[in-house]
Amino acid sequence: MMVSENNVSGKKILVVGELLVDIISDENIESLAVASQFSTIQGGSSANLCANLKWLGVDADLVATVGEDNLGIFLINELKAIGLSDRYIHQAPHRQTSVVLVAKNNHRPDFIPYRSADFAIRRVADELIEAADIVHTTAFALSREPARSNIMTALTKAHQMGKSISVDWNFAPSIWQDDDGKEVLKKILKLNPLLKVSVDDLERFVGQSFSVEESVEWLDRLDAAAICLTCGKHGVWYKSNKLSWKYKNAIPVETVRGVTGAGDAFWSGFLSAFILEKPMDECINKGLEVARLKIEKPYPLYKK
Repeated sequence: MMVSENNVSGKKILVVGELLVDIISDENIESLAVASQFSTIQGGSSANLCANLKWLGVDADLVATVGEDNLGIFLINELKAIGLSDRYIHQAPHRQTSVVLVAKNNHRPDFIPYRSADFAIRRVADELIEAADIVHTTAFALSREPARSNIMTALTKAHQMGKSISVDWNFAPSIWQDDDGKEVLKKILKLNPLLKVSVDDLERFVGQSFSVEESVEWLDRLDAAAICLTCGKHGVWYKSNKLSWKYKNAIPVETVRGVTGAGDAFWSGFLSAFILEKPMDECINKGLEVARLKIEKPYPLYKK
């Protein structure tokens, strides 16, 4: 187990997004059409990233909404158990805690979302934004109202205050439904974000199959402080500002236990170095290191 060497006293990341229950197959299966046994764990890309940051020694707070039900209590207890505060977790009355059913496999996990409370995120307090150095969110969290408007307001305020904006554009049509997300991404790009997107995310977003070269060419048109295109076992392409693209191989993995959450692990590693003002190459190296650990472990990084 890697021990965090970070010393980030005085630095904070504010994560605003989804906290939900993942019901994941115990074994690798091709799809949810296959019968399997499942385990219940705390999930949600935003919450997972926040928990990983905490494990890496970064001061991080999570703003999210769960239902006023026992699954919501389960999630709050899980956060407390790993040392995260539940101070900014709202329990929405008359809403059910959101659940995602996941078929674990080593390629593209099959999933079905059952959503209610997660997109009821309320206005983010100005003092929370002011206290943060980075404000992070996801495409999942931005997919529905009222969360979308409240998160975009928080990101805009953070940008105006000179904070860094971080976005995992984990786009999925089944989450966004009839909305193609293009207007939302256009607004985000005006905030000069740190943008993370996977090859699969980009294919789903543009609605067509892309080679890695085509993906890089498409992303090259975007203005962002940094862009990372994660390619699973094929490594990562990345660039900062107007500089040229660079590439790093993924770190070899001894045993693949599951790829679910590897992207969150990569980005938590990246941000844990970025907040220390490390060079881009070092941020990428840290991300790849944490992603390798996640793939080799059957449970969340922060669980012993």
